[in-house]
Amino acid sequence: MAKNITALLFLIVLSGCQTTTITKGEAFPNMYGEKPASILVVPAINLTTAADAAALYATTIAKPLAESGYYVFSVPFVEQFLQREGIIDGEQVNNIPLSKFKEMFDADAVLFVTLNSWDTNYYVTGGNVTVAAKFELKSTTSNQILWQYDDIVVHNTSGNSGNLIADMIATALATALVDYVPIANVVNQRIVNSMPVGKYHKRHNIDAKDPGIIAAKVSTAN
Repeated sequence: MAKNITALLFLIVLSGCQTTTITKGEAFPNMYGEKPASILVVPAINLTTAADAAALYATTIAKPLAESGYYVFSVPFVEQFLQREGIIDGEQVNNIPLSKFKEMFDADAVLFVTLNSWDTNYYVTGGNVTVAAKFELKSTTSNQILWQYDDIVVHNTSGNSGNLIADMIATALATALVDYVPIANVVNQRIVNSMPVGKYHKRHNIDAKDPGIIAAKVSTAN
């Protein structure tokens, strides 16, 4: 009897640890309904302690979006345009009606990003850089959320030579001198990979059955 109870408890714990995945079509039906072709990227909301996190995001986001089959408006141009209008950060952008972006740029969708953490961690035997971000794509026509995804990326900066003292020194140097641009690239690419591809990609309209989208990271207003 005790063995049966133990086995049952094990199964309950195991089932609670399982990750539920869904297809792109199940996760983002609005994307397949509206089929946006162009994306306008607005300044990110930076909730981190890293002052340059938003700039690192901005300089590395256009490439993965373009590679996913979307026309991406020039990020520096959009930032300069908004600055001339007195808008200098992501919080202010939230006050602009989405229809204005359609009117001013003829953009199909606007990408909003919140950077929740950008932390450099160093401990005796290792170190890492942890980045957490939330991406949200909104339609300028229907105001619907077309795609939304949260993720956390951990970049390891630990030494691994097997020599404790040498690894401590290597980790300290690697963590202090880490180049954040490649990390920003990884974060953007990883999250954008969950987005259904656009009209300029060869798999446009045929990736709805692609699996592997983690349901817990998806929050859409359908």
